[in-house]
Amino acid sequence: MREKSAGVETSGIAGIIGHYREHLPPPGLQAQFQCLWSSALSDGQASDVAVMPDGCVDVVWRADRLLVVGPDIVAAHPDLAPGARVMGARFQPGAARGWLGLPMSEIVGREVALADLLGVRGRDFAQRMEDACSPGARAQVFQAQLIAASGNLPGADRSARETFHLAARGLGAQRMRERLGISQRSLLRHSRDHFGYGPKTLERILRLQRLMDLARADHSAGLALLAVDAGYADQSHLAREVRALCGMTATALLAQIRS
Repeated sequence: MREKSAGVETSGIAGIIGHYREHLPPPGLQAQFQCLWSSALSDGQASDVAVMPDGCVDVVWRADRLLVVGPDIVAAHPDLAPGARVMGARFQPGAARGWLGLPMSEIVGREVALADLLGVRGRDFAQRMEDACSPGARAQVFQAQLIAASGNLPGADRSARETFHLAARGLGAQRMRERLGISQRSLLRHSRDHFGYGPKTLERILRLQRLMDLARADHSAGLALLAVDAGYADQSHLAREVRALCGMTATALLAQIRS
């Protein structure tokens, strides 16, 4: 299980600290994965990295291990060494359930070896990664094995994908139910199955992501304006949510985003 930490103001935010890149997957993966990404810390860089919750699930190669990183409710602090290099593939919203063969509620806040979920296929995938002789070769193996593992699997569940996008727009659970035409119980079960937690938690997490996007886009906007634009009740609400989900103050979060 990943280490969690609260109140850590000095953690570098994943995607900001180090060198982070992401790109579109090849056509053979786009039905299941929204992006492929890589991250590298410099040799002398602090290795305490906070990975912000985003409602997503990733397949990750890190420290010679092939892992499935489940959805988080609060910032995760993976065990990284200075100079660590990580590569990953982020599932499309609603695709991980069918690809991995289990409800996402079983892996919330957890890292699980892919072999534990896919058996022989997962072990073969991991072995091929270990056998690759260079970072470039490993990236090629990673992509090829993801394509092979995806096979003829269907893409993202349509209702789950719509649930994610409705939550990202800030619609509450009642409006989600109305748009999807399902009951409260069905929405809760559906959300837990595909995202690991209920629609209210999903909405909180995606509101945080919306805040971070707004802060990146407008470096002049203060917390009060960002609170309104991101959908918080007020600046105090924003501050409480950032502390609860990120383990740092809103001021510290913005300082890193805008550094």
